[in-house]
Amino acid sequence: MSTAPLLVVHRDKELMARAAAARLITGIVDAQAARGSASVVLTGGRNGNGLLAALAAAPARDAVDWSRLDLWWGDERFLPEGDPDRNVTQAREALLDAVPLDPERVHAMPASDGPHGPDVDAAAAAYAEELAAAGDPVPAFDVLMLGVGPDTHVASLFPGLPAVRERERTVVGVQDAPKPPPTRITLTLPAIRAAREVWLLAAGEDKAEAAATALSGTAEAEVPAALAKGRNRTLWLLDRAAASKLRSPSGV
Repeated sequence: MSTAPLLVVHRDKELMARAAAARLITGIVDAQAARGSASVVLTGGRNGNGLLAALAAAPARDAVDWSRLDLWWGDERFLPEGDPDRNVTQAREALLDAVPLDPERVHAMPASDGPHGPDVDAAAAAYAEELAAAGDPVPAFDVLMLGVGPDTHVASLFPGLPAVRERERTVVGVQDAPKPPPTRITLTLPAIRAAREVWLLAAGEDKAEAAATALSGTAEAEVPAALAKGRNRTLWLLDRAAASKLRSPSGV
């Protein structure tokens, strides 16, 4: 398991998005140079989508061999295909439709009108099988990104819900999420912790308390963001507003 998390604090959310996009381009290029391909787990929400939009606008995006990139998702809202609230729908609009990805390597989580119908547990099990087909039990993701919620949730692992305590399955269905929609699919901590690097993204004053709590080292069991760690590195990417309640924030 990785050592203490590294913190990078940017002036504002726009700069954070651009810097994180540049960092991701470098990470993908380095992974492709080392291993021939790269595997990245995307996150939704305003920070995840902001990063993807910044990546789409970055001239350096052409350094990536998009045909040798596998994309996965940390969680998904269990809604019909094409629903504007689905993370994959938002990711396509922000970036994916603008770059030459191999469609076979874009691993969207199942939709509620997909082959498993409204059975979220069956849909989650199917995604776990897809992950297992690419790794054991999941691929060694090069970068896994997570947005941090004001309640310290990451992916759809919410404080106090059973999914946070899952230790065997890599993907589970969530039916009682405290924010809409209540039904979701999420990676679990065993899958998240298989990543080489885990990046936690937080921008805005509404994330300041969550960041401070997660990085305080106390009450870890009730703080999903504190449990999300990479094998080689855990990186927190913050703006100054989100870092405002840390004991000793440092910036760039």
